[in-house]
Amino acid sequence: MSDTLPVYPWRLAPEGLATRRQLRAMGLRPGGQPVVAELQRPRRRGRPPLVGYLYRVAQAKPVRPMTEGRSRALAAALRARRICPQCRRDAGYCIPRSLGACVPCADNH
Repeated sequence: MSDTLPVYPWRLAPEGLATRRQLRAMGLRPGGQPVVAELQRPRRRGRPPLVGYLYRVAQAKPVRPMTEGRSRALAAALRARRICPQCRRDAGYCIPRSLGACVPCADNH
């Protein structure tokens, strides 16, 4: 994406542009608008920079309100992430994708 987009160094983006996370903190969402710029944070040891995409705050739309149906769907999805696929028990926490199972099951393998 950086071929045609302006690129700004970390913490030096102009006023009026924000990342998705910054928009969310303001109660906004990109609302279908295109990415207008890129933010790059350098890293050590020759690794490529971290990239964040910037959107215009003026064109952002308010976050959609949480409805009863969306709330139920979110609760069901979070509940499903707590069930261990190996022992089929509720782990009491969201199982890390890196483990793929609850900690006791992951430790046994």
